[in-house]
Amino acid sequence: MSLSQQCSDALTELAAKVREDLARIGYASGSWSIPVTHEDGHVLDVAIVGAGQGGQTTCFALRRQGISNVEVFDRAQRGGEGPWVTFARMLTLRTPKHVTGPDLGIPSLTPQSWYEARYGAEAWQNLDKISRQDWQSYLDWIRDTLEIPVTNDQELHHVGWENGLLRLTFRDSSGNETIRLARKLVLATGIDGGGSWHIPSFISDALPKSAYAHTHETIDFEALRGKRIGVLGAGASAFDNAATALEKGAGSVDLCLRRAKIPAVNPYRWMENAGFLAHFSELPDLQRWRFMCRIYSLNQPPPQDTFWRCRRHPNFAFHPGTPWTSARMEGDEIVISTPNGEMRFDFLIIGTGFTIDLSRRPETRDFASSVMLWRDCFTPPEGEENALLGSHPYLGSRFQFEPLDPADPKAEMLENIHNFTFASMPTMGLSGASISGMRFGVEKLARGIARDLFVADGEKHLASLLAYETEELISLDPPLEKAHS
Repeated sequence: MSLSQQCSDALTELAAKVREDLARIGYASGSWSIPVTHEDGHVLDVAIVGAGQGGQTTCFALRRQGISNVEVFDRAQRGGEGPWVTFARMLTLRTPKHVTGPDLGIPSLTPQSWYEARYGAEAWQNLDKISRQDWQSYLDWIRDTLEIPVTNDQELHHVGWENGLLRLTFRDSSGNETIRLARKLVLATGIDGGGSWHIPSFISDALPKSAYAHTHETIDFEALRGKRIGVLGAGASAFDNAATALEKGAGSVDLCLRRAKIPAVNPYRWMENAGFLAHFSELPDLQRWRFMCRIYSLNQPPPQDTFWRCRRHPNFAFHPGTPWTSARMEGDEIVISTPNGEMRFDFLIIGTGFTIDLSRRPETRDFASSVMLWRDCFTPPEGEENALLGSHPYLGSRFQFEPLDPADPKAEMLENIHNFTFASMPTMGLSGASISGMRFGVEKLARGIARDLFVADGEKHLASLLAYETEELISLDPPLEKAHS
């Protein structure tokens, strides 16, 4: 038997073990939600937008809560959900290998169980961090094993509210539109799900698009062979892209950052404790604000192996305290002005993160002005202002949007839209777009949605109880004695 066949058989056997384990703990997980009918078609209890790790894990968690009338939608083709095999350019995950999430506490569903089935127990013991390609394969295996219902090539473009139901307009890559109805909507659209990737205006307004790319975009690194590359940013993605350019034969790579030194402390490692992950959202606003001011000020540094991936190349240089202040073209050259003088490049890679602005997303644009933001409801003490934190949506305890004006006609609709993106972080903590916080965040989200659906149908469930007449005591006669041979 070939090694490939052995691996396939081991994963098939593990999938069977997962189903057996779930059957053993299946108590009270049967469907209980009361169907809603509509003349325009099937009504989902929950529509989830985003079939990456957050979206499919949310679907799994809802099923364990007894909510099975769920469908997941993603704009990507199958296999391209999430960043792992698209714009992510790290060699491995940044999280330690022992961090779990999509398994929701099922041992046979953990990354370790999958990895050992595919490569062997010794390989797991020798592993430092999981590669991004393996992580995508692991997520694909979970999707197949749990039979997560995903519809690909569907981008959400409009959210409407009619008679207590969400009316969702999806569009495929050919421009065809489909209307779906749902009682609840979960936005699990990842890191940029609360806005858009950010490119400074002094670059986008002054340079042709052919001269630069953001780290999340498709980049033809082969075309950069022998070129002078300028990278702006101090985070892990900036270093990942710098390393990729170097490995593909770039002539030189200069990475510039405005900070006086490269960030070194990773707040994510501190946050990975059950107290913070489970209960941060219960803290008073002022404490949450102060936590997040500290976390956001630290930024996430490049992992040591990522930095070394760049540093091993003699044609790599990094320039702390070198913000870019302007850009212009001189012939085919890009000229960047800095406080330390001019720099000249052939191509720029921009790693300046993302902007939180719901009006920039097609699925949230129509109701963005109705959503309460932190700056709308919280005034920090003098000296503790933070415009970035203030731009994030202020969410309810179940990740739901809160209306800026309770009298707004869209207020009821917002209560049924749950924001499980990175933008939820100031309110809910490390949960919406992070492996580290996924299990805690997903379980809180799923319980909250289940609570809403049950309470909304309280009278119907009461009527069901009142009509319940299945007899458990069926005989008043003495028990029949078994015959003895």
